Amino acid sequence: MQNNIQNNLISWYQSNHRQFPWRETKNPYYIWISEIMLQQTTTEAVIPYYKRFIQTFDTIDKLADASLEEVYKLWEGLGYYRRAKHIHETAQIICTQYHGIFPITYQEILKLKGIGPYTAGAICSIAYGLPTPAIDGNVLRIISRLYALTENIALPKAQKNIFNIVNELLDGYDSSAFNQGLMDLGATICRPFNPHCEICPIASFCQAKKTGQQKVLPISIKNIKHKEINYITGIITYQDQYIMIQNPAGLLENLYGFIQYEIESPYRFIEEFEKQYHLSLSLVSYHGQVKHVFTHRTWHMHIYHFSINEPFGSLYSLDDISQLPVSTAHLKVLKHYLKTMK
Repeated sequence: MQNNIQNNLISWYQSNHRQFPWRETKNPYYIWISEIMLQQTTTEAVIPYYKRFIQTFDTIDKLADASLEEVYKLWEGLGYYRRAKHIHETAQIICTQYHGIFPITYQEILKLKGIGPYTAGAICSIAYGLPTPAIDGNVLRIISRLYALTENIALPKAQKNIFNIVNELLDGYDSSAFNQGLMDLGATICRPFNPHCEICPIASFCQAKKTGQQKVLPISIKNIKHKEINYITGIITYQDQYIMIQNPAGLLENLYGFIQYEIESPYRFIEEFEKQYHLSLSLVSYHGQVKHVFTHRTWHMHIYHFSINEPFGSLYSLDDISQLPVSTAHLKVLKHYLKTMK
């Protein structure tokens, strides 16, 4: 076998690849679900979610026929719930437009909601063996080091250049093993910090290693604006029940949570609640604060216990709440509140 980047990487992958349940199938539906779950989430965390999801919705038809609330409940704890909404909508599109059969071309897959170039490339190469690059952060880092690229890989121009490089490398080779080999190499050897060059199967081709830049590259500088938000978060009770509302469109869409307002005082909370729901509140106690970090914002939730003296339309017992798709942020709030009540 010729000693080149492709053969060395593929041979290494075939002997050393990590074992995951989604690697035991060529089913594009299963691969799609795994790739969406793996966005923003570690492989170890995804495994139990993936198994439960596929066990419950073993076909696209079952996923399409399920309620969004059922999908959210299985997704609970994974975060970034818009992913769950998109796969539900996409499953319905596949059933209506493709008769329940997953599309087979890169362009068709790319048109589906919630699927970008990386996911489309991964599905095409792993499920169908098509020579399509799957460019994620691991691949950007590896190619940047391999070719000693000094451009900022956070910029579209640099990413397009790396896409073209990988596209050429794939020509005539096992695209599934090559793409997954890059994924595993980035996760285990060519890591962001302190790469293990001494055991890398393609180290002899790496220009960064040759010039001593493997701990410098890649250059990746993102311009991220992060917002800090303070909320008064209300644990509102009636007898032994809690008010939980379903979020409207936007962040945490359709998930359940406590009522909260971006205001500076629990007394202002009472005013806002009475204005919105036409019910009187009594302030009971303060229970500290919980912080929850999203990609571009951080919530500081200052927890106050309020009570109402008449029924409300969205009251749930703790057992009821355990069956609802509740946002991770507000599950943290509930856990903190219950802990302080002991």
